[in-house]
Amino acid sequence: MAMWSSKTLLSLLPVFWLEIFMAAKQNDGSGRKSGKNATAEAGKKSVGRKRSRIRRLFRFFFFVIVLILLAPLFLLAIYRLEFIHPVSAHMVREGVFGHGMQREWVDIEDMSPVLYQSILVSEDGKFCAHNGIDWEALNKVIEDAIDGEKTRGASTITMQMVKNLFLWNGRSYIRKGLEVPLAMIADRILSKKRIMEIYLNTAEWDKGIFGVELAAQNYFGRSATNIGPRHSSLLAVTLPNPKKRNAAKPTRNMNHVAAIVRKRARASGEYVKCLSS
Repeated sequence: MAMWSSKTLLSLLPVFWLEIFMAAKQNDGSGRKSGKNATAEAGKKSVGRKRSRIRRLFRFFFFVIVLILLAPLFLLAIYRLEFIHPVSAHMVREGVFGHGMQREWVDIEDMSPVLYQSILVSEDGKFCAHNGIDWEALNKVIEDAIDGEKTRGASTITMQMVKNLFLWNGRSYIRKGLEVPLAMIADRILSKKRIMEIYLNTAEWDKGIFGVELAAQNYFGRSATNIGPRHSSLLAVTLPNPKKRNAAKPTRNMNHVAAIVRKRARASGEYVKCLSS
């Protein structure tokens, strides 16, 4: 067995400590590297979770938007069923936040014909001819707006019906932009007769008074089934601004316009043929 002298052992001490130092440094470096890798991995996971939450949120909002867009189509298809009595968004708003909501449904077959004839010639003379939109009137409104002139309404009865059912009141290009496609779709899904029936039962004639039946009772104390030409024409001219116009107390101008409506209703003939089928 070889014997180590004390001088030899002392000469080896620096090498021994150097080896220990290098091993410790190597272990320390690998630990730091491992720590950095763990931190980087944790950061990646955090970013991944955030992106996942954003994707889920985006999908949720996309689903809600699609649902909102498809809901009117689904409801219009249901409204083909004549025993369904639609309630408009405006009626709901008035019932919850406004003056309350009253409505008594009446089928169009039970209405006095002069009533819906008067409404048609007053509100939308081309109702039976267009596809939900009176393009000539709408183009005129667009031209006036471009020229900076004061615009007048170009809403058809179909457009007013979809506005009442699904949208909101007040002048808005966004609302008008939604009205146009909805009116065209409604005209394809529903018959003209059904559109008129829904419109007359969802239109507001006074604060919280919806539908032509309650309007006739409220203003004239009679039903929509036996209302005459004069009262029908006064109800018709009240519609553009029912909260400011009173059919039971018409102004001189209202009486003048109502007389024109009565004359046109008597001569309506072919203009209202789509409501008699």
